[in-house]
Amino acid sequence: MKNSLNHTINLAGRLIDLSTPKVMGILNITPDSFYDGSRYLKEEDIEKRILQLINDGADFIDIGGCSTRPGSYSPSPEEEWSRISLGLKLLSAISPGFPASVDTFRSEITIKAVELYGPVIINDISGGNLDKKMWDTVAELKVPYVLSHMRGAPENMDSFCEYKDVVSEVITELSWKLNELFRKGVCDVIIDPGFGFAKTIDQNFKILAELQEFIKMDQPLLVGVSRKSMIYKTLGISPQDSLCGTVALDTVALMKGANILRVHDVKESVEIVKLVNIMNSV
Repeated sequence: MKNSLNHTINLAGRLIDLSTPKVMGILNITPDSFYDGSRYLKEEDIEKRILQLINDGADFIDIGGCSTRPGSYSPSPEEEWSRISLGLKLLSAISPGFPASVDTFRSEITIKAVELYGPVIINDISGGNLDKKMWDTVAELKVPYVLSHMRGAPENMDSFCEYKDVVSEVITELSWKLNELFRKGVCDVIIDPGFGFAKTIDQNFKILAELQEFIKMDQPLLVGVSRKSMIYKTLGISPQDSLCGTVALDTVALMKGANILRVHDVKESVEIVKLVNIMNSV
């Protein structure tokens, strides 16, 4: 399915066209992310990762300082900021103005990130649930916002997986929040169905199978399934061995209209974007 909607987001006065899908590379500055191939703490390793993501063709780099895997607990705001600020400083030194995303649910981190780096995309996995000041903050700062679906918090979200119809309920919950964001003056909203967040493996596959339903919300759509448990648990493998499964599911996501792929493996994702674009143009 080709996504014919001409979506753009305004980042630092630059309009970024998402009608051609983009790749968001993951930079986790954490000691406990579920995939050990994405954990970076030393300055030298972070620099190498940034260079790799850029050289492999990332359109955005998503910097996180707080693991959000199921069962994880959040570091203090001070610890999270020390990690994120290091990533932003190194990115700015390597490639000033490179489109950055900050993976945080905290409004105070959002403010500091914009003060340090300039306008960034705010990738809030909680959809505003964990910090009631977040929506007013992104509205005031006029930065793009990734509205993700999650119930509960990372440490207990697996207890909130009861749905009668997971697709319609997730869309309903996101739609209410989207309207609230618009009411507050947030102009650039990207929708993330929240794969793995308060959903079972079967529910994740149900959402992917009906991903085209989310396009009806008329906002850019971000998909983040990279090396997640819906892949490695289903196949009986490890996150380290889940690249092929990630490529397969990301290809499905693109064919169903995804605008942004959030991934650990940028080079492979850039390649599938090119191939799917060619197929859609035939």
